[in-house]
Amino acid sequence: MTEIILKAGEATLADWRAIYRGANARLDAATAPAIAASAAAIERILARGAPVYGINTGFGKLASVRIGDEDLATLQRNIVLSHAAGVGDPMPVPIARLMMALKLASFAHGASGVRPETVAMLETMLARGLTPVIPAQGSVGASGDLAPLSHMAAAMIGVSEIISDGIAMPATAALAAAGLEPLTLGPKEGLALLNGTQFSCANALAGLFEAENLFRTALVTGALSTEAAKGSDAPFDPRIHALRRHAGQIAVGEALRGLMAGSAIRASHLEGDARVQDPYCLRCQPQVMGAALDLLRQAGHTLATEANGVSDNPLIFADTDEALSGGNFHAEPVAFAADMIAMAICEIGSIAERRIAMLVDPALSGLPAFLTPHPGLNSGFMIPQVTAAALVSENKQRAYPASVDSIPTSANQEDHVSMAAHGARRLLAMAENARGVIAIEYLAAAQGCDFHAPLKSSEVLEAARALLREQVPTLGEDRHFHPDIAAAAALVAGGRIAALAALPGVA
Repeated sequence: MTEIILKAGEATLADWRAIYRGANARLDAATAPAIAASAAAIERILARGAPVYGINTGFGKLASVRIGDEDLATLQRNIVLSHAAGVGDPMPVPIARLMMALKLASFAHGASGVRPETVAMLETMLARGLTPVIPAQGSVGASGDLAPLSHMAAAMIGVSEIISDGIAMPATAALAAAGLEPLTLGPKEGLALLNGTQFSCANALAGLFEAENLFRTALVTGALSTEAAKGSDAPFDPRIHALRRHAGQIAVGEALRGLMAGSAIRASHLEGDARVQDPYCLRCQPQVMGAALDLLRQAGHTLATEANGVSDNPLIFADTDEALSGGNFHAEPVAFAADMIAMAICEIGSIAERRIAMLVDPALSGLPAFLTPHPGLNSGFMIPQVTAAALVSENKQRAYPASVDSIPTSANQEDHVSMAAHGARRLLAMAENARGVIAIEYLAAAQGCDFHAPLKSSEVLEAARALLREQVPTLGEDRHFHPDIAAAAALVAGGRIAALAALPGVA
């Protein structure tokens, strides 16, 4: 298994993508001195006897309650148990592991006051495939992702359940089977584990990585649709996009030109084509997809910054033995990034659905009605287009910005929250919907190109068609359509189609 070594503040999006895809993660040994110094600072702060939030006081609205030294361990255990109040389906294991790795990266800075053995416990659980069962609902994205991170911490102290080898079992049993003892939390450690934006950030990163794959795939299927409709590549001319100046638009125009280069289908209608302009779904691909690319890149920049920072509270400064309370746990940057990703996913699917609708309409595409050789007796792609429309509309409903919402919590102590958690959590479902749309376009575009035989498209687009035709034959007579869509969706999810699109990094 690939292993990512996390240095304080230096992890890349490629590192987080690898962890999401299954790589292990551990901290660089160079982070150990800062972590140890932070834990030692906690001991010195306690020795002074003054009340310090999160270390020897209550939490939130109860911050004014002073806790005696004899109850400090109980205080940290209690905050974990009381805050582990999430509901709903468990986080997917890849995202839960990504969340754990993000928490490790936060601890790497030595600003959280956790002991080296606590960090080692988190590292060992990741290395041995012990993933806490974490209900996915319950965070408002401020004061940290308290509920989901508390469920992670609860598993570390032997409470709740852990998934090991795909099986959920009591946490104590899973830890014992791995040769581990439940953790006893030290001062500040419970709060350090459950405070932070790692749940929101992990979900947003997962959404970004899935959107990246969708984006690249949609460039391929969009180019294939252009070929199926015998559309023009003139709108992809670099001079057009240079005048607009948007980096994403310029990159997409270049990618589409590359995908269609050398096409015999394109060459067949360079002259004598009565059409002057193509519909927007073909002609404006650089403008729409380029804008989506710019959004994804901005979201990626924000999330990379967040992933490399420290977002719990209070923060420990070992050089001066200070514990400073602030608001780094507020996930507004993540909420904005998640909203941008949601808009991009929505638009990627939306313009793809319009290309499907164009292809099935003979008045627009010049192809047989609903892409079937025998319309009437056969319905062809009539209802797959309806399915794509339904998926797009569902994504439109989900794309409403989460970040503009807020609801006061904790007796109005936490009176403005980000809603980053569910803003990020919706992204995988949106990506799955868009994947269905792109899969249907893939099928429709390939079917449309089949009608142009023996003419062929470019080498790259013919490779994309060949991948599909290995699993899904050309549609002659009507057949059970669902397996075709499922096979195409699996190809989209696997990333082989996306890899055909030459494009500078999305994320």
